[in-house]
Amino acid sequence: MPYPVGPAPRRALIVANPAAGGYHPDLVEQLAARCDELTGAVTVHRTTGPGDATDAVHRAVTKEPADQRPGVIVAVGGDGTVREIAEGLLRQGNLDRRAALLVVPAGSANSDYRMFWDDRPWQEAVSMALGPEQRARLRRVDLARLAQTGAHVLLGSCTGLGAQLLATLASVPGTGRERYARALAETAADFRPYPGRVTVDGAVLAEGPTVLVNVGGGRHRAGQYLLLPHSEPDDGLLDVCVIGDIDPVLVPRLTRDGAHLGLPGTAYGRGRRIVVERLDGEGLALEHDGEPQDRFGPKATFDVVPRALPVWAAPPRRWDRPAARPAVRGE
Repeated sequence: MPYPVGPAPRRALIVANPAAGGYHPDLVEQLAARCDELTGAVTVHRTTGPGDATDAVHRAVTKEPADQRPGVIVAVGGDGTVREIAEGLLRQGNLDRRAALLVVPAGSANSDYRMFWDDRPWQEAVSMALGPEQRARLRRVDLARLAQTGAHVLLGSCTGLGAQLLATLASVPGTGRERYARALAETAADFRPYPGRVTVDGAVLAEGPTVLVNVGGGRHRAGQYLLLPHSEPDDGLLDVCVIGDIDPVLVPRLTRDGAHLGLPGTAYGRGRRIVVERLDGEGLALEHDGEPQDRFGPKATFDVVPRALPVWAAPPRRWDRPAARPAVRGE
């Protein structure tokens, strides 16, 4: 698939979340100055609570006069903030008129940023996307739609161990990805698998004791765990990994570099509809884009929304898009 450069963005809206784990006022000031230099006009909106980012973006791209609407929305926050901004962009309707998303890392794990920019300095990413040479590429990435809530999923969604670590995180001191690593290890020590089943486009991919299921999206979760190493964000399919009959304590080490794939008890698939079920009738522990979904039922259904969101990203390297990905169960 070719990667168009796209028109040079003019007018930038920075949406910053002051509650994000990596937020700092100096970051926003430096970013605003750089965006103003590169685009000629910049507005900064600091969010005030859940949902505010979605509303602010929707207003900016639909209610402002056409010549005052931003061509790029710069997200400054964690993965939850990025998802809210994406939701606001989705409300625009016609894809051809949609502003593009540019992510700047200001969260704790910054998995969304890693998906599009690896771990480049944010200054380099902004220059590549908005600068005169415009070395970045405009990718129209797939999203998942969670049928039970109607919400869109950008990065990915996890059940079981991957969701329960968020409850542990509140009591773990520190910052950044290391804090997530400690929280996952602590959660894994006491975790008990749940009876689950995952189907891909109507065919059973896995059934039995389940440690976690990850649907996406992004290759990494918590910025460091390579759960979906074959995922491409714009191939029109959702990837899913099921970790079943494996000691939960081993999961953090195995998923650092994708060593969980191919092990007995692990299944990997991709398709257009992924259904995740808990078979004992209890509710799934579920999160998406780093946000826990409280009081969720025993089933989660994810449908792909192909090429839904324009995002500025680094140009792919040769090894980012293998000529032929290995065949997996579910295809």
